[in-house]
Amino acid sequence: MKDEYDFSAGKRGAVASNKGKTRITIMLDDAVIEAARTVAETEGFGYQTVINNTLRHALLEGSRQLERTDESGLSGQFKKGITAADLKSLERKLSAAIGEIRRVLEPDVKP
Repeated sequence: MKDEYDFSAGKRGAVASNKGKTRITIMLDDAVIEAARTVAETEGFGYQTVINNTLRHALLEGSRQLERTDESGLSGQFKKGITAADLKSLERKLSAAIGEIRRVLEPDVKP
């Protein structure tokens, strides 16, 4: 490396931060990944985006079903340790994220 390069003020790590996203390692069935890649090709997104959107949709639907169940007084929890209040909070956050995604993807549409 040339001597004129000065990295004394450099920082280690990612160049761009991913606010609102967390990198994880997850094991998925080969069929799930292949299906996500197929959908990604037709929709023009990356397969990880397809998986993320599918999970987001499933969580929102689960939350809506829980809300209907709570109104009937049948259940107080969706999964062990996750309360209806937790899911409502998640739904609000996801709805805001969906609104932001739509705003970015469809800039001409008014909210």
